Amino acid sequence: MDGHRSDTIPTNLRLLLVLEQVARAGAPVTPTEVNAELGLPKPTIHRLFATLLEEGFLQRDLGGRAFMPGPRLRRMSGAILSSSPIRSARRAILKRLSADLGETCNIALPDGDSMVYLERVETEWPLRIQLPPGTRVPLYCTASGKMYLSTLSPRTLDAYLRTTDLARRTSQTYATPESLRAALDAIRARGYSEDRGEFMDDMIAVAVPVSDVGGRLLATLSVHAPTSRMTLDDARACLPQLTAAAADLSALVSD
Repeated sequence: MDGHRSDTIPTNLRLLLVLEQVARAGAPVTPTEVNAELGLPKPTIHRLFATLLEEGFLQRDLGGRAFMPGPRLRRMSGAILSSSPIRSARRAILKRLSADLGETCNIALPDGDSMVYLERVETEWPLRIQLPPGTRVPLYCTASGKMYLSTLSPRTLDAYLRTTDLARRTSQTYATPESLRAALDAIRARGYSEDRGEFMDDMIAVAVPVSDVGGRLLATLSVHAPTSRMTLDDARACLPQLTAAAADLSALVSD
């Protein structure tokens, strides 16, 4: 926090201020970079990072030297969207969007190497794709997952592409690091993501980011449908409604 030095920071506030700086950075950071703002003794800042790492609030970047939000911190961030009264407002936004588009819409959160469906409103059509809340889906072959991957720092993305088995789910799956990287570059440039039947045959989807107050991706909002009812061009035509609904969701956690 700007202006704070070690002699003015209460001991019981230090862990929270470290988490605040990591979350604010929007990219993996080192203890030294965080301590440039906090001014704590060097042994203290490393002890705080070690505690947060051990408890799951931070995790090491795949490069090993820097740190990023861990699963417990990500779950805390996602819980903001899950909390009351935000839960009812979130549900109302999603129901309105699904009714407007006539197809299933969902909100998903990044968690490790997967996206987890937080909220879902099903279409009224009898033919639907069953992916209930709590379902985990891969990052590399889903619209929501690729949206998230496109926001990673170059170093973190490089490590992900080196270490992830890009198992081919369908004939459309990006199964090489080079092809997936090119797709993520396009997503980053246009601001939305597509699934062209990469996760399941005959299913398409479009996803947009739900951003936090700092403009970083907190969650994704998407619509998906079987290709018998919706073409990819039809899904792209939903982008204005998706973007407007994502802005409404962002406002819930920014006010």
